[in-house]
Amino acid sequence: VQLVESGGGLVQPGESLKLSCAASGTIIFNMYNMGWYRQAPGKQRELVAIMGSSGSIEYEDSVKGRFTISRNNYKKMVYLQMNNLKPEDTAVYWCKAAFPGRPESASWGQGTQVTVSS
Repeated sequence: VQLVESGGGLVQPGESLKLSCAASGTIIFNMYNMGWYRQAPGKQRELVAIMGSSGSIEYEDSVKGRFTISRNNYKKMVYLQMNNLKPEDTAVYWCKAAFPGRPESASWGQGTQVTVSS
């Protein structure tokens, strides 16, 4: 699976961004778990949001109520709508695809920078 993220940038606190992740390759996209991860300077990479092949969704606590993950299986796309952004959301954001129960199948995009600063 090849993944390409887009949509990052520089915004002010309280503003919004929408990240997109396009998947390609010979895959049955709707069977994959799709997630967004981030890594801030000096910190470990963390899960932000994940949407399972069944449609189940989980969010990291600090983004609940502000971020929304969604997917379009026909277009092989996954999105992360980020509202009310805070400086602590500043990080590199990656998209990840993984077949359920097969961690060795995981693929990552190249990452996109999100900077929240006044």
